[in-house]
Amino acid sequence: MRPQVVAHRGASHEIAEHTLGAYLEALDAGAGGLECDVRLTADGHLVCVHDRDLRRTASTRGLVSTMDLAELNELDFSAWKNPWSDLDDEAPDQDEELGKVLTLRKLLETVADYDRRVEVAIETKHPTRFGGLVEKRLVEMLRDFGWDVPGSPARVMSFSFTALQRVERLAPDVQRVQLIDKVAAWPMLRRVLSSDTIMGPGINLLREHPKAVQDMGRRDRTIHVWTVNTEADLDLCLRMGVRAVITDRPAYLLDLLDARGGSSGVAG
Repeated sequence: MRPQVVAHRGASHEIAEHTLGAYLEALDAGAGGLECDVRLTADGHLVCVHDRDLRRTASTRGLVSTMDLAELNELDFSAWKNPWSDLDDEAPDQDEELGKVLTLRKLLETVADYDRRVEVAIETKHPTRFGGLVEKRLVEMLRDFGWDVPGSPARVMSFSFTALQRVERLAPDVQRVQLIDKVAAWPMLRRVLSSDTIMGPGINLLREHPKAVQDMGRRDRTIHVWTVNTEADLDLCLRMGVRAVITDRPAYLLDLLDARGGSSGVAG
């Protein structure tokens, strides 16, 4: 079966990650899913930001968790990707809103209003000063959209087993993805994970420990892999029966899959 192509922080190879512009580019390319990381602001808003501080993506030393949404709205989250754009007289004018901080609610509204089904893989980041409040607020938002039911387009991912336990208690019908980047963690996880939890190994695990990943996929457990950006890694995922590939380059992977034939499917 053809894997679902999930845009990692949007079409982040070309456009600044986690911006609305990056996600719209991924949707236009035909991505079947969008991946985002979420953090809580000081005033309780879920925003799509990977790092705990803003030095890399907004050129400030501030922490997401200590800033209000209004403060984040004053920052430019896209200039770092193309710092010389102001000097390019031939560059098209950009809508400033496409490069501002993106709230999770805005991203989910964009998905809900799109003219085809798009799935959303939402990663909660830990440790965080807000602890389990992140999952609580996330589930509340999914409930607002009616996405806490079987067949929801949303799934929750985390490296934290405890975080996924919270999600299971709060919204048992929402799919959960246990992220893993170290093979040593698998023996413990294998004992405690429920059978319907999706495994989310990094591509390095597939390359270096294929037998462990095969073991993760036993008894029909679904495998989603990050971050798949090359043809060789895509081919490896296809051989391993991976159901979703999370990529910075959704258009490129979709073209590769089209060349191989087959229709796209829903991950799960």
